[in-house]
Amino acid sequence: MKNSNNKDIKVCIGLSGGVDSSVAALLLKQQGYDVFALFMQNWHDASTTLHGDCEWEEDRFVAELVARKIGIPFFFVDLSEEYRKRVVDYMFDEYEKGRTPNPDVLCNREIKFDAFLKCAVKMGADMVATGHYCRKVVETAEDGSPVYRILAGADPNKDQSYFLCQLTQDQLSKALFPIGDIPKPEVRRLAAEADLPSAEKKDSQGICFVGKVDLPTFLQQKLKPCEGDVVEVYDAYYTENEQYNFVRNTLESIMADSDAQLKMITDYISEDKASTVVRDGAVANGCPWSMEAIAALSDGQLYQLAQPVKYDIKFETETYRSGRKHIKKTRYKENPYGKIVGKHDGAQFYTIGQRKGLNIGGHKDSIFVIETDIPDNIIYVGEGHTHKGLSRSCLRIDPSEIHWIREDMKMAVGEIRRYRVRIRYRQPLQDATLIMRENGLYILFDQPQRGITSGQFAVWYNPLGESKEASDSLHKDTSVEMIGSGVI
Repeated sequence: MKNSNNKDIKVCIGLSGGVDSSVAALLLKQQGYDVFALFMQNWHDASTTLHGDCEWEEDRFVAELVARKIGIPFFFVDLSEEYRKRVVDYMFDEYEKGRTPNPDVLCNREIKFDAFLKCAVKMGADMVATGHYCRKVVETAEDGSPVYRILAGADPNKDQSYFLCQLTQDQLSKALFPIGDIPKPEVRRLAAEADLPSAEKKDSQGICFVGKVDLPTFLQQKLKPCEGDVVEVYDAYYTENEQYNFVRNTLESIMADSDAQLKMITDYISEDKASTVVRDGAVANGCPWSMEAIAALSDGQLYQLAQPVKYDIKFETETYRSGRKHIKKTRYKENPYGKIVGKHDGAQFYTIGQRKGLNIGGHKDSIFVIETDIPDNIIYVGEGHTHKGLSRSCLRIDPSEIHWIREDMKMAVGEIRRYRVRIRYRQPLQDATLIMRENGLYILFDQPQRGITSGQFAVWYNPLGESKEASDSLHKDTSVEMIGSGVI
């Protein structure tokens, strides 16, 4: 339905050639906005994609057909240089350090709502629209200034608010998300009903604007392969590990119920379970921690609590004679803490929680990466998804990396709040306690989290309610609001 008030608002739709941005453009046109389409090319090199062809050329062709069908002007902009400098080079640098960045978050922060936004404004746009499944709500603060809120998309299976976790209030002031209130099947139906050329086009996969890639091959453009050891870590390693035991003892000391039994910090609980039980006999959805005990922890204790277990297993060699000719050979002595089980082509090509690409056999359960030692080029692995090295209960965000979408809700030093948090896209929201200190923001999860790695973005949503009814409602509500984020 057209709105006569919209005709004076010029909107630039980032038209990618996909069905989501196509329907977003269609809806804007139907709502009476003065719309034009802008297709941005961010990548030239097709040699690193699995398809090996120029996907962007096909995308541009479809996007232009969509614009023609809707009846809006179509333009093209090459932002490949900005994308390489601000997204791809950053990715290479992070992986070289053993960190795991999220290129889609970076692309939205650095390209779509910065370089692309500036280009659109130069072309006369008042607003920029995208095909993200999320919602923006505008409210008025007590001082009369606008407050822009990002809510989860109406379709819980397609909520993409996580990818917008680094946007600012200024960026949001110029952003529109036309399909945020629509489920994905309805988007497909609208596209088919309007006979849009993108109606049957498959959703894009892989790195934002690059496509589906073989990540090691992509990274090898700048990062050189270098053979190193793959070391399997046994449970015995943790028995005497100082950091592991410090975490366990500290968590026991801050539990709300001193008589309750602490779940091992590494006892992984499936993320799709609704309950947040970390204590035997604890009430589901209840906070397991004492706020007074948390407040009493020093900055140094919190800092250590958030540190991962580090691995340093030394392997001694011994000589032996083998075969009829008693040929002298060398082998590693048995070690109660671990074993060298294979070789890899560069620790920087692997990430914590990774299972594929290790090529290690002879185990009953799957093998997972639990740590990458970049300086010594060693990968540490563990058997089974419940391995002690896979999970952590607390993480830290450096003060320089804390970002508040809702600037009016910034936490003060010493403040403690309950939020819901996710550390990756599509992860169910996890109950957690946020603690602000001079040396960083700490996130203490109610249940241990699997596969946390530095470089990821942690994003926190609506504060948790005090009552079980309020908490249950929040667990089901797709309108949860994103409050802030930070790089782990």
